[in-house]
Amino acid sequence: MKKHIRKFTAAAVLSVMVIAAASSFMMNDSKVSFSENRRLADFPKLSAASVYSGRITEEAEKYAADHLAMRDKMLSFRTKLTKKFGGGTVNDVYIGKDRLLDAEISQRPADQTLADRINTFARSYNGTLYIAVIPTSSGIYGEEMPAHLLKFPEGQQISSLYDSLDTDIRRIDAYNLLKMLKENYIYFRTDTKWTSYGAYCIYRTVIQKLGFLPVTYDMYTIRHVANNFRGSLYNRCLCTDTMADMLDIYEYPEGAQVQSCMAMDKNGISHEINFYDMDMLESSYMYNMYMGAPEAVVQIETDVNNQRKLLIIKDSYADCFIPFLTQHYSKITVISPQYLDGELSDYVDLSGYEQTLMLFGIENAGDTQLMNGLL
Repeated sequence: MKKHIRKFTAAAVLSVMVIAAASSFMMNDSKVSFSENRRLADFPKLSAASVYSGRITEEAEKYAADHLAMRDKMLSFRTKLTKKFGGGTVNDVYIGKDRLLDAEISQRPADQTLADRINTFARSYNGTLYIAVIPTSSGIYGEEMPAHLLKFPEGQQISSLYDSLDTDIRRIDAYNLLKMLKENYIYFRTDTKWTSYGAYCIYRTVIQKLGFLPVTYDMYTIRHVANNFRGSLYNRCLCTDTMADMLDIYEYPEGAQVQSCMAMDKNGISHEINFYDMDMLESSYMYNMYMGAPEAVVQIETDVNNQRKLLIIKDSYADCFIPFLTQHYSKITVISPQYLDGELSDYVDLSGYEQTLMLFGIENAGDTQLMNGLL
């Protein structure tokens, strides 16, 4: 039965491809796919080297695939068929009943060089280093996928990374807490990342480790700023059947307020940014509403009158987490090390920070650029 289904699906997709290929030559050449939130392949440049190496063939295939007319519709059609006939993967995205899951993350083990780089940083830092590694939605809801897609479970990946760290680094267990809360809306359905509520649940633990009492949930006013967010997993498969997600802002009117938010690019040039960039709600990746487009360094100052400072070294998982920390520190310096041009010490005087928090998603642990520039 499954063999016949695969043949039917292949035939249906092939039919659409034939029609699309015929009309591709009559379409304008686009540079970006808005629905997939990525740049499309450029037209291959002909050279003796590219022909000799065979690279010209690969580049031509990528260009043809990216610029096929009705590409978006064809990808969405393929996804609908996959879901209709019992589920499966499209572009390494598992099409579940109620959510999309990354089927690729557990296929690659964490990179040991990341632990080495963190240890090297910790040995040169005189303050206290805390680390929270955040699982993806696949790590929390992985049992919804077939077992063969779970070669390296994220819980094991995080434990392995933690076990490789020096003993004086304070590890924070986000995985088991989030696993216990999985019946709640703690992860997006169409993205690998956690929601603001998921971030709040871990904030309560993190802030106590840092020496503060957390703000209780009932003190916040929750503002739903979007209910049509479709994230990175949607971009890879265009599954319109999966319900879109909400983006929330947690406001504490009686609490501390952000006074200024200054970004510094890799060239050391500062400019003011919005703590919440509402213009991003009209972009191809609405999650960037939290603190705007990626910046190398961001300096946040609040009206908290305690002269406490915190250094955060992070990836995009921290963007919806950082707002909760503004209730406790006068100054928060946020570093995205993959965007630094040079070493961290070129931008920040580490001796001015008694506490540093590293927070990033396990899905980025294999990214060799993640912790570049720490030293």
